[in-house]
Amino acid sequence: MRTKTSDGRTFLAGVDVGGTKVAAIVADRGGRQVGRAVRSMAARPIGVEPIVDAIRAALKAAGVHISQLGAIGVGVPGRVDPESGVVQLATNLDWDDVAVGSLLETALGVTCRVENDVHLAAAGLLDQAAAGGARSLAYVAIGTGIGAGIVINGRLYRGARGMAGEIGHVIADPEGVLCRCGQTGCLETFAAGPAIARRAAEALTHGSAPSALRAVPTLSAKAVYDAARAGDSVALEVTQETGVAVARALAGLLLTCDLERVLVGGGVAAAGVVFMAPVLAELDRLRDASSLVAEVLSPDAVQLLPAKFDAVAWGGVALARRSAADNAAFGHPDVEIRDGIGEEVARLEEVVARETLA
Repeated sequence: MRTKTSDGRTFLAGVDVGGTKVAAIVADRGGRQVGRAVRSMAARPIGVEPIVDAIRAALKAAGVHISQLGAIGVGVPGRVDPESGVVQLATNLDWDDVAVGSLLETALGVTCRVENDVHLAAAGLLDQAAAGGARSLAYVAIGTGIGAGIVINGRLYRGARGMAGEIGHVIADPEGVLCRCGQTGCLETFAAGPAIARRAAEALTHGSAPSALRAVPTLSAKAVYDAARAGDSVALEVTQETGVAVARALAGLLLTCDLERVLVGGGVAAAGVVFMAPVLAELDRLRDASSLVAEVLSPDAVQLLPAKFDAVAWGGVALARRSAADNAAFGHPDVEIRDGIGEEVARLEEVVARETLA
């Protein structure tokens, strides 16, 4: 993975590979987004074609030629060897030992670094305003799957096997359903996007309450949260239960690692206030019930990132910049892109905080 860059390569790409889609952004040397594209991953391809397509489409949207791209940073859910760029295990993609880094370098002719998606996001968020100056934090992504990236004392913590933060596979309901990982009742089987849709469908099947969801041809987590926002009783019950499960997982993460802040993002969390309100309510209950929890879990410890801010892709941009740091066109290798990313966050929307929900 030693593709050489030229002095003319002044743009960077960051990629977020998820269970249902891949999003790619192109940023200039100042850290400003100049192009973005999304492609489907729903077919679970064993190759990297959707990633290549997304990067090329983002470059086209930016009006940037591939020869101007200095490096690419890619975040993938699952166990990743960041040195080799091999995705060793990605359950939600059905990937085993896929050499993503070398495949992308061969297809595009550009240096590519690969990291676990939530690890990448957590490291990239460390110096952002949303972190509130915290040096020990976690980024928790709730979407097709659930995972966390953890930073301790300013350093990314991967764990002994590179699997730190797999909170989606902590048991939330021992009597629950079988998870793709082989366990029963994982948090992912209760609070991830597909699980929320499944639980809503079960509630409709086993109950008789009127619900706007009965008219939805194909249920999704977005449909459930849209209905909850409108006051639908079935949807509110499902989202309330989801919020409780998520809050308990976040509290466990804070207590285990003694973190200063947890930042929440992902496709399900993008529902915004209707997603976050039951989470914060359960955190309040836990805090009120225990002085120990109250000491560790401050009222502003858990924050929701702006829905339009792709933390993984921006973490990819930061990784790409470090990879291309030996290129004079990118400036001194110690210079980070955090200022540009901070401006991008400010242009989107404020982080949803407690007062937003009052």
